[in-house]
Amino acid sequence: MTLLRLSGIRKSFGAVQVLHGVDLDVGRGEVVGLVGDNGAGKSTLMKTITGIHRADAGEIEFEGRSILDLDPGQRRALGIEMIYQDLSLARQQDVASNIFLGREPTKKWFGIIPGIVDRAAMDRQAAEMIRRLGAHLPAMNRAVGSFSGGQQQTVAIARALTFDPKLVIMDEPTAALAVREVQGVLDLIRRLKSEGIAVILISHRLNDVLAVTDRIVVLRHGRAAADLETARTDMNEVVACIVGGSGAQAAAAHEGRGAAT
Repeated sequence: MTLLRLSGIRKSFGAVQVLHGVDLDVGRGEVVGLVGDNGAGKSTLMKTITGIHRADAGEIEFEGRSILDLDPGQRRALGIEMIYQDLSLARQQDVASNIFLGREPTKKWFGIIPGIVDRAAMDRQAAEMIRRLGAHLPAMNRAVGSFSGGQQQTVAIARALTFDPKLVIMDEPTAALAVREVQGVLDLIRRLKSEGIAVILISHRLNDVLAVTDRIVVLRHGRAAADLETARTDMNEVVACIVGGSGAQAAAAHEGRGAAT
């Protein structure tokens, strides 16, 4: 069943046309990789989905209804979450403070005065969210800035889950991570899928994309150049779609530019 549908999305900034009539479907619980060279339009397309950018033309439907006129907050309320590459964590704060930042549970003081942060509830719910992900952190009360990159990704994903999302967009979640941590993040993506949460994975790390996705959509020069079933494709075909051309020559050219890391 289709969760998100983009039809003919166009977007320009001044005289620069970035998206040229992009179509994209994402099903419920589906993991879709979005790949392409720098400047292909990936970030612009995702920001158009979340409402940061408004499409110049085309249609965006979520659960069968148009969301073109909704602002980012309204789209988030429907269940669209995006985790940016910089994670946007408060690195001096602990795990629970980051997970509930701006949405801290409150309690009444003497049963009358509302607005007192319920720290015990925050800590308990944060620990439950980490357990739900099957993840492990060194300490819940430590500043997240002291955590490794993979552990910080865990906190960012846990924060996204508190919004009860139906779609999570992840921007380069495995970039600059050690091999062991990459596997941990990919396992978290699989966990989201197992819970019926759809994921759009933006990544230059094609091995990671091939390992965890159901489909791979390739953007090239602001157009959808290919929509591939992951189980029926391979690295060479994906690379060929990214750079144009085909086969080993395209793969070698892409690897030479460092885009297929």
